[in-house]
Amino acid sequence: MKNSTKSEDQALLREQDFFSSKLERRSFLRFAGAGAAGMALVAAGCKKDKDTLESGVYLGSGDIGILNYAYALEQLEAAFYVQVANSFYTGATQAEKDILIDIRDHEVAHREFFKNVLGENAIGGLEVNFSSINFADRTSVLGTAKAFEDLGVSAYNGAGFLLRDAGYLTVAGKIVSVEARHAAIIRELITPNSFANNEVIDANGLDKSRMPLEVLGIASAFVKTKINANDLPTT
Repeated sequence: MKNSTKSEDQALLREQDFFSSKLERRSFLRFAGAGAAGMALVAAGCKKDKDTLESGVYLGSGDIGILNYAYALEQLEAAFYVQVANSFYTGATQAEKDILIDIRDHEVAHREFFKNVLGENAIGGLEVNFSSINFADRTSVLGTAKAFEDLGVSAYNGAGFLLRDAGYLTVAGKIVSVEARHAAIIRELITPNSFANNEVIDANGLDKSRMPLEVLGIASAFVKTKINANDLPTT
């Protein structure tokens, strides 16, 4: 772990500036977009030299690569919850709607946070594929939400040690704690008292973790855009 640096201080200031301001409804609508158009993110063009049809959207290397990796996952989650909240599944209770709206707002905030921090280094919008999800069906929606949240938690757990900037690691720790709250409440909506069962918590009381390539392989079922993660750090 490196000692505190100027870049660390700047990253923490950006985090504080972003999260200290609440997302007002009009601001959120700008983030999420109107209707289904907010979900259908369009893949970016040749923004970087390696952004080609052959190699896919290039995440980068080092901390930038890991931040783009997290940004890609947050794009996927935000797109999913925006569509969920645009037209709730049949029989959704008001309590369920309130929970899913809160999660939507969190995921959109996470997405925009990474986009702002990365600036010119940010990858473009990813095109998602939700054809396997029945958004009118509670089981389909909550089952997918559970899969996304569990995957997100394991992704942050597996990538944290790859970050070299302490400021970025601090932010990642704060975000994964929110993702874990999401995972817990979604599990409770599906099956009471399952919020921390052995599907996600091991015998040592620790959450599961996955390395980036494994996570991206799982997420690829819902992402049309090809992603090039070849230069992500592994140690």
